[in-house]
Amino acid sequence: MDWQTSEDTVPSAPVTEADARLLLGRPPVTGAWRDGDPVGDRRFAAFGAFRTEGGQELPGVRVAFETWGELNAARDNAVLILHALTGDSHVRGAAGPGHPTAGWWDDIVGPGAPIDTDRWFVVAPNMLGGCQGSTGPASVAPDGYEWAARFPYLTIRDQVAAQERLADALGIGVWAAVVGGSMGGMHALEWAVGSPERVARVAILSAPPVNTADQIALNSVQLAAIQMDPRFQGGEYYDAGDGDGPHRGLALARRMALLNYRSPNELNARFSRSWQSGVSPLGRGGRFAVESYLDFHGNKFTRRFDANSYIRVVEAMNSHDVGRDRGGVEEALQRVTATALVLGIDTDRLFPIDGQHRIARSIPRTLDGDRAVVLASDFGHDGFLIETAAVGLHLRRLLEP
Repeated sequence: MDWQTSEDTVPSAPVTEADARLLLGRPPVTGAWRDGDPVGDRRFAAFGAFRTEGGQELPGVRVAFETWGELNAARDNAVLILHALTGDSHVRGAAGPGHPTAGWWDDIVGPGAPIDTDRWFVVAPNMLGGCQGSTGPASVAPDGYEWAARFPYLTIRDQVAAQERLADALGIGVWAAVVGGSMGGMHALEWAVGSPERVARVAILSAPPVNTADQIALNSVQLAAIQMDPRFQGGEYYDAGDGDGPHRGLALARRMALLNYRSPNELNARFSRSWQSGVSPLGRGGRFAVESYLDFHGNKFTRRFDANSYIRVVEAMNSHDVGRDRGGVEEALQRVTATALVLGIDTDRLFPIDGQHRIARSIPRTLDGDRAVVLASDFGHDGFLIETAAVGLHLRRLLEP
């Protein structure tokens, strides 16, 4: 659960007038990619009927994905990269038509990079229920209208089942590695536990074994912010005009989430009690710089995400419990046969490091025994996206011959 775009994962800084000008104009009713929009670097795989864990059925699903490198003749050099809550398939590459933001892990994936595309065939899908090309609430249903609130509840296991269909379509029987951070780390863990025979290596970055009551509580207020926006209209907002969608509720949910992605140390060091302008915030109508910062990123987010999709993917995150119906967390983790890298950030207040240690203690074969790798960072949860030199070093360890 993180910011996911390179523009957002730079260290926090005050908002400039130039930044503010980027958001002039009325926000779209949805920031989802929709049919007819520029495809960009996306590819698509379409599948038949999809039945969810909860028993609901989609008549067909589509998974958007991007690839880099070449699949070898033995089909044993494929690496699956799984994005976090509000991410997408655009792991590397420039912003441009079809891609509102630049790649979110450019320093990690590419020729000569830690995940070296001269060696590996890298696949990055947009999760089912997302809003950047894969089937989700903003997609058009067979009756010609958006799925909207009718889109079914999904679990982490449902989303991995869609990824398994993609692997089958690409002819990949075993992934050389499955790599995921935050919510993507939940997917990676589920792959390693649910389909151990298909995963040779796994990297679980800043992800927990279960979503706790504390984390569910934090998520619940974000969803309430969206649902209480009068323009949400019970999820039936797609026919509204620009500026008339639930952008206020979605932006507020994003502001709440950002507070969990960064550490108090970073926010205090970057902003202190500075003002956004020369107007005092002490009863004079001015604002503290950190308030403007949160507003800016909340409003920016509404240009690239969909409110209904946010609800469905957060609900899927809440479903995460790798031990559910498997005898508990520790017993489930014993199923993992992959060599594992488990990594966390010391200042992560969203998914604290004790969760990563719990994972490492029970996976039979990790790079570092029964303790997770702990990175020291001022950037909190988002450290796994920002501290690319350190993260890359450990990914190289996992992937070395």
